[in-house]
This record gives sequence, C-alpha cells and structure tokens, in this order.
Amino acid sequence: MRQVFQYIIVALLFFVSACGPSEEDLARVKMEQAKNLLVQQDTAKALQTMDSIPGLYPKAMYSINAAKNLANEVRFEVLQRKESELDTIKVRITELEKNFVTEKTEFDRYTQYIHKRQTFQRAWDRSYIQVHLDERGDLYLSSNYHGENWLDHTGIRVYDSGEDAKTDTIPIGSPDNHRSDFMEAKWEKVSYRNGKDNGVIEFIAQHVDRNLKAVFLGNEYYYIILEKYDKEAVRDALALSKAIKARTRLEAEISALHKKLNIQ
Repeated sequence: MRQVFQYIIVALLFFVSACGPSEEDLARVKMEQAKNLLVQQDTAKALQTMDSIPGLYPKAMYSINAAKNLANEVRFEVLQRKESELDTIKVRITELEKNFVTEKTEFDRYTQYIHKRQTFQRAWDRSYIQVHLDERGDLYLSSNYHGENWLDHTGIRVYDSGEDAKTDTIPIGSPDNHRSDFMEAKWEKVSYRNGKDNGVIEFIAQHVDRNLKAVFLGNEYYYIILEKYDKEAVRDALALSKAIKARTRLEAEISALHKKLNIQ
C-alpha cells in the first residue's frame, strides 16, 4: 500500500511538471515584453530581450525565428536612421571646417584644427585665450600671456555681470605651464587639458554675444576683454568637436549593425 502511494505521488509530480509552461510559452512571454518595449520606444532593451531568447529557451524554435526576424527588422530601421544622421553630421562638419586650417607637424600625433582667427601669424604677440582641437575631436583651452613682466599665472577666470567660470590650477613647473622670453618680451602659456578648463569652454561658447572679460590668475592679476573672434573660435571649435565625436560614434554603431545584419 505504501509503495502504491509513493507511485501515485511520483506520477502526480510528473503530471504537474508536464503541465507547466513550455519553453515556447515562456519565449512568447519574452516576445511580448520585447514588443511592449518597442511601443515604449526602448529599442535597445527590446533588442536585448529578443537576443536573449535563443539562449534562454533553445527548444522554442518558433519564437526564436520570430525574435530573429523582428530584431533584424528593427535593426534595419535603426541602421537607416543612423545613416541619415551620419550624412547630416558630415555636412555639418564640412561647414564648420571652413573656419579652420589643418596642420600636422613632426611633434603632432594627430592633425590639428587651428581656427583661422587664431593662427600664429595673427596671435603671436598678444594676450588671449586660445582653443585647441584635433582630428579625434579632443578639445582643450590655453591662456596665452605676452608682456613685459612675469605673471606666473596658473589659471584664468572668465566672467561678466556676476556670472563666471574658472579653470583648475596648473602649477608652475608642470608640463602644461610653459614660459619663455626673448629680449624684453615674456611669454606664458598654460594649457587646460582633460577637462581642466572646468567649464570655461562651454561658458564662452554660450555667451559669445556678451562682453566677456578674463583675468589671468598669478602673482599678479592681468585683465583682458575677450575679442569677439576669440569667442567665436571657442564656439566653433566646441561645435566641431561635438560633431566629430558624433560622427565617430555613429560610424561605430553603423559598423556594429552591419555585422549583426551580415551586411558587407
């Protein structure tokens, strides 16, 4: 009797397990989740959900094929949109490049974009804020002082009407704080790389039409009014930097989509 009871229990367990949801049923639930994500315009998560179905439910062949077909359809739409965005960005870059000359010396690893209003011939003998941009879209600022006395400056503050932005401090003696002299002229150049402009680039670019001033911060303070063409150079370089980085990102995303879709 006891043995018969055990057989009944085992049979019931088998029956219950057999009546549970199949892999196909579970895969269909995943597909519905993916479709809902597409309705919510969360394309990345929808694709991730569809791509997970073969690994989670390898026996659900119908849902696996449906997921693959829908994912390819979505990816193709995304590809077309990104290619259109890339075309627009390329036109934007071409327009912005008209404001620059390019240069690559033996000391440069990457081609440099130099704004036409900030070439050496136009700027070697004045105190000003200079913008630097290379072919990767990497951007930084430098403060250039030319005068009779050393300032020993380590940073700058740009301001107008109670609003300002101030760079990080670049110590004297560091590679990015350079100085030289010839006859009675003194030159100091401080470079604010890797974000050490601390928002000064954005501040200038957003306020090109304002009467921005700058103070060179050192043992002595030195004040200048930013020339309109220097402000425009910063604005143009920032726009070109963002466009170049957007182009790089889109090209990488398009290449990845080509691989997913097996497009040569």
